[in-house]
Amino acid sequence: MNSSLSDLGWSSHFAAQHAAHPSCTPFRIASVHGDRLIGLNPQGESPLLTLDQSTGSYAVGDWVLTDDDNRVQHLLDRRSLLHRRAAGTGAATQLIAANVDVLFIVSSCNADFNLPRLERYLALAHQAGCYPVVVLTKADQSDDPNRFSEQVQALDPFLTVLAINALDLTELEKVLSWCPKGQTGALVGSSGVGKTTLSNGLTDQDLATSGIRENDARGRHTTTARALHRMRNGGWLIDTPGMRALRLLEAQDGIDEVFSDLAVLGLNCRFSDCQHESEPGCAVQRAIKQGVLDPARLDRWRKLRREDQRNSETVAQSRARDKAFGKMVRGVMKDRKLHKGR
Repeated sequence: MNSSLSDLGWSSHFAAQHAAHPSCTPFRIASVHGDRLIGLNPQGESPLLTLDQSTGSYAVGDWVLTDDDNRVQHLLDRRSLLHRRAAGTGAATQLIAANVDVLFIVSSCNADFNLPRLERYLALAHQAGCYPVVVLTKADQSDDPNRFSEQVQALDPFLTVLAINALDLTELEKVLSWCPKGQTGALVGSSGVGKTTLSNGLTDQDLATSGIRENDARGRHTTTARALHRMRNGGWLIDTPGMRALRLLEAQDGIDEVFSDLAVLGLNCRFSDCQHESEPGCAVQRAIKQGVLDPARLDRWRKLRREDQRNSETVAQSRARDKAFGKMVRGVMKDRKLHKGR
């Protein structure tokens, strides 16, 4: 492969942890399967085994240390972690990707464009500790791509927004420049926005793409699993399946970062605990009346805060129940041992 650990994203953060286990071999997780992991190091790819034969606690992009039989002995502390509340009624957490430097949030210059969805992905990026870059694809198919770029830029004047034609190699260079050699990017976005086409262009892969429905510009899932791929410039890319719903989890700080304009306005409210509803002296409501703030943005902030609190509390309660159940089981087993010893 002719790659060093540094080329794969290794840094002093991981080297310091490896120093405590010098006899182990570092691998970066390139893909996660039900019964095994595929690891990547300067010698190439290798299947890795876990001690408990479970892979649910590992994410693509993780760094692990293995023994001579390629059994994972240690999962190294992550520099960043993208995760969400899993689909369904349970309280499970779904890991998306780990040790990501740049999160490429992909939308398109057509009917699929959705600001509230972008705000969710931005909150995910900020909470995980990734640098967000919004990539608007299919700019060549729009009569006015600047209209879409301006709407995204209005969310944050310092946000990086790229409107591109993903089939144009020159324009793809704009994306590649944000994730140079030794860095890791991840692609997230809903189905049909052109993630697979973008991934093909960034990595020189030839994955199949699916068409979109003409009435709403939504597409079918093309990418079905997460995997780590080398990009043309030496960086690394984690492509992810399209997400119809991104259920934020433990993301309050990320949400507040995305809606930092509301926090700044709130500093001028008369009451420090102002809920920005009907309290006297509310600077947020004053900004709405003056036309400075879109009331829909305040509504979206409230919705995300409520949703995140509900999801996070449910997960915390589930963990508490699991802990209590484990304690009960251990107590029963201890009692049985005592009875057998009599």
